[in-house]
Amino acid sequence: MGELLTVALRFALYLDLMLLFGLALFGLYGLRGEPPHGHFRRPLALGLTLGVLLSGAALLQLALSMSGAASLAELDPALLPVLLQETAVGQSWLLRLGALLLAGLLLAATGGGRRLARYGVTLCTATALATLAWTGHGAMDEGGRRYLHLGSDILHLWAAGAWVGALAGFALLLRRNAVASQQRVRGLLAALQGFANQGTLIVIVLSVSGVLNYLLIIGPDLAPLSASAYGLLLGLKVAVFALMLVFAALNRFHLVPQLEQGLRDNSPGAALAALRRSMVLELATALLILALVAALGILSPFTQ
Repeated sequence: MGELLTVALRFALYLDLMLLFGLALFGLYGLRGEPPHGHFRRPLALGLTLGVLLSGAALLQLALSMSGAASLAELDPALLPVLLQETAVGQSWLLRLGALLLAGLLLAATGGGRRLARYGVTLCTATALATLAWTGHGAMDEGGRRYLHLGSDILHLWAAGAWVGALAGFALLLRRNAVASQQRVRGLLAALQGFANQGTLIVIVLSVSGVLNYLLIIGPDLAPLSASAYGLLLGLKVAVFALMLVFAALNRFHLVPQLEQGLRDNSPGAALAALRRSMVLELATALLILALVAALGILSPFTQ
């Protein structure tokens, strides 16, 4: 039950922080000509609140697992200051909390409307997401290998967050009440076309950092893939990632040109409906990948 709760908390925290960073980043490049956080202010505010709450729950769960206590009533309160001050994961938790609170202040003070504040929110959420690297396998390495592994993990997190956040951003823009006018449909099309280059970069970073992480965790050996639960889940993650690439290619090379043609014909309804279905499926695959990542983070690749 404890491991299941840990995986659930990891999944929720990964999803929340990736959405926060991805939506904030998408607001900088995906909504040209509109108030960049106009569509996303409420989701960002909700995500920041959930991020603080989920981080607190994850810290308590970590303290319980480290102490062996069966419940919060049995947990020694003196353990928390030690955990926060004397461990890397505790210090990363403090950094995350500070970044989330600062992002919340910037969002509340400016409404997300000022350009400097938008960059500040994006930087804060990027910092919060990066702290998750200290809850994975990279934190167990030492010396230069540790910094290489953590750096690769952070790049992987940022790329994944940019993708997940963009999908969420497009989903919000694709809501029926959000695309009621030709002007908004054209804005959606511009955002979809503008994401093409970023999407290519995201896939490259995810692929390179993913391969590097595998080499740092297991080494140049494929045998563990068939000899452990870790390998099975990792293989499934790669397969689902490949499926996600298929959906992304379908969007870019078929559905987006279809929407462009629909706009020229003044009948974008069918293309919008197809895009909605595709985005839902792509988001579903992203959620499955995050669930697998949450489970992989607590497994040893060498335990059968």
